[in-house]
Amino acid sequence: MPKKFSRRARVATGGAVLAVVALAGFGAVSANASAPATTSAAATSADAPPRATTTSTHLTIDAATKAAQAALDAAEKENQRVTVAVVDRNGNTIVTLRGDGAGPQSYESAQRKAFTAAAWNAPTSQLAERLQQTPSLKDIPGTLFLAGAVPVTADNAPIAGIGVAGAPSGALDEKFAQAGANAVAR
Repeated sequence: MPKKFSRRARVATGGAVLAVVALAGFGAVSANASAPATTSAAATSADAPPRATTTSTHLTIDAATKAAQAALDAAEKENQRVTVAVVDRNGNTIVTLRGDGAGPQSYESAQRKAFTAAAWNAPTSQLAERLQQTPSLKDIPGTLFLAGAVPVTADNAPIAGIGVAGAPSGALDEKFAQAGANAVAR
């Protein structure tokens, strides 16, 4: 007559069997994951020919920070509480400086103004005037057609935008943004 195992012995034996099965399964999966593909439909990389690529110019983080700080300094000299955003050509934020006491709405407004200036390669004060002829421009996502931003260019092509928001007028915001752009040019 076979000897009966205690409940503790059965649990321990079952746990050991599960561990062995799990390790064996893991080893098989690991071996398959590291094995080279043998099918003819395996994915490979392809080098793009030079005519299929382009090189773009970007503002460095140091230049963007210098521009943002110059714009913020210009605003502070006039006791204005603003936020300054510098974005690349694609609207990606490079740096944002929120001045002491700047309103909560100024953060997003500065970024959207900066993107708008970079996207159209024009100060947003000029673009706000264009809005009168083409009101649907305001419907483009991520844009803000209010004065307060200027583009930064390299070889006449836009590479960044500097946006300022929070001063009592767009003209002041744009004046401070221009101070930032001028700092990049030095």
